[in-house]
Amino acid sequence: MNPVRASVVVMGVSGCGKSTVGRALADALGSPYLEGDAFHSPHNVARMAAGVALTDDDRQGWLRTLADRLGAAQREGSGIVLSCSALKRGYRDLLRSQAPGLRFVHLAGSPELLAQRVATRQHAYMPASLLNSQLAALEPPGDDESALTLDITQSPDALVQVAREWLQRSDSHAAAPR
Repeated sequence: MNPVRASVVVMGVSGCGKSTVGRALADALGSPYLEGDAFHSPHNVARMAAGVALTDDDRQGWLRTLADRLGAAQREGSGIVLSCSALKRGYRDLLRSQAPGLRFVHLAGSPELLAQRVATRQHAYMPASLLNSQLAALEPPGDDESALTLDITQSPDALVQVAREWLQRSDSHAAAPR
């Protein structure tokens, strides 16, 4: 099977498994992986570490940086997998602005499961107290957004397999003669 050269954002709220699934999906696709959290400004990291939810304005520079990275990968034809919360449609639109055809894998789960996961993990600056603000801000992808929503009760391996198959199918449809 030909490798998938798509640009993909693995998205969702804190605790959904973006980093785990993103890294594994990048490996499965033979694509580079970017951890979106690594691109937050020191200001944003300090706010989150203090338990203060980011505003739309706080996120703009971060999202523009990620959009530029996605766009560069697309221009190079290399494909890339990025983990990024991408909570709102406007955020996803900004990411797509530099990478038309960008696809999203939305990892979704119950608030109870997410809270359990966040409470039992270690994160450098994202406290469990911010999960509710992320859930409140989340605008799940619409039918027109080239997105696949997956249930996080499945294993990371199963999620990666389903996402990979979806990307391969959508790549073959895009490459089919019209």
